[in-house]
Amino acid sequence: MKCEHCTRKECSKKTKTDDEENVSVDASSRAQDNGEKGEFHKLADAKILLSDCLACDSCVTAEEGAQLCQQNAKDFFRVLNLNKKCDTSKHKVLVVSVCPQSLPYFAAKLNLSVTDASRRLSGFLKSLGVHYVFDMTIAADFSILESQKEFVRRYHQHSDEQRVLPMLTSACPGWVRYAERVLGRPVTPHLCTTKSPQQVMGSLVKDYFAKRQNLSPEKIFHVVVAPCYDRKLEALQEGFSTALPGTRGTDCVLTSGEIAEIMEQSGLSVKDAAVDTLFGDMKDVAVRRHDGAGSDGHLAHVFRHAAKELFNEHVEEITYCALRNKDFQEVTLEKNGEVLLRFAAAYGFRNVQNLVLKLRKGKFPYHFVEVLACPGGCLNGRGQAQTKDGHTDKSLLRQMEGIYADIPVQPPESSAHVQELYQEWLEGTDSLRAQETLHTTFQSPERCTTSLDMKW
Repeated sequence: MKCEHCTRKECSKKTKTDDEENVSVDASSRAQDNGEKGEFHKLADAKILLSDCLACDSCVTAEEGAQLCQQNAKDFFRVLNLNKKCDTSKHKVLVVSVCPQSLPYFAAKLNLSVTDASRRLSGFLKSLGVHYVFDMTIAADFSILESQKEFVRRYHQHSDEQRVLPMLTSACPGWVRYAERVLGRPVTPHLCTTKSPQQVMGSLVKDYFAKRQNLSPEKIFHVVVAPCYDRKLEALQEGFSTALPGTRGTDCVLTSGEIAEIMEQSGLSVKDAAVDTLFGDMKDVAVRRHDGAGSDGHLAHVFRHAAKELFNEHVEEITYCALRNKDFQEVTLEKNGEVLLRFAAAYGFRNVQNLVLKLRKGKFPYHFVEVLACPGGCLNGRGQAQTKDGHTDKSLLRQMEGIYADIPVQPPESSAHVQELYQEWLEGTDSLRAQETLHTTFQSPERCTTSLDMKW
């Protein structure tokens, strides 16, 4: 049996009906076994459905399926309830990190400005018992800065003997999982080794922040609020080299829609609260974003950096040229009639397939491609931009795009806190510790030849 997104002939995923029953039964049995019937029991009904997953690789194993059952509100409320019991040895410090692409969803849903929506969300989470609420933009700063450096390094290394270009972004877990488990070589060597913002945030919370608070990593329960279900799968695979063995950077991922459902069911009287910082030195920090229409904007930032570093060209405005469709766009840097850089953005798996076919045939004109699984980018994640019948809520998406576009853009280079963290936490911008903390490796199984020839 295969789901609507599957690229293999056989699929181990269940139907939505099966998932609803299995997740519900599993979560209920765990709650009963643990005797956890606290005041939040009624609210803990949000669940992940495997058929909503964008990782079209038919590779959700039985073990991963069992772990995914814990990636829902039941596990979140389990920790909240444990914190209300007398046995303090089992208490956890609850930290929630919010993806910047989730904030426009809450602003649209609550009919608030993005800043007020951020404060309302923070106040609600803290009214439940969350101790700290962080904005993940700082993690995206690191991801973009490291991607910039990696591209320049690859550009200098690239040759006929060592073909390290194109560089394909690795911030989208749906795309990365598809590349690793379905495409394999020759795609995975082209994946950017920089960790995604979620993975970087896990390290910031479980390493840097934990040390500032004199906490061991396992005493922190880290929840990420994200636009898509694939972040749940990413959390299962996160390694964490600087913490205790077996500790994940992210313990639970809840989609924006799941949090909104909890807010609707709660009926709690909520006071707005400031979003916290990792440094504990500021309150009411202005909401900011990176230069991407519906994502963290790796393409725009890497393009400007490469133009300056490689050709001493200052690029102010970036002009996107839509090619096959609005989700496949090209950006070029030209001088005296010569194309110096050719970048592309490929969103949605239809465009991804065309991209991979060109790569296989050796007819690939791009130095860099920003690849995202969701058409339209992260704002269109299935965890927040979908109607109840599973279709894109186009009206809501347009509203979110307008809200996101109005958020001030701040380049990652301008963040003083990021530069301080490089020195204080990572022992320098080019240190071995920075390399180990901010970069990863990818699986490279033999490519599945049948998957690349499927019609999307």
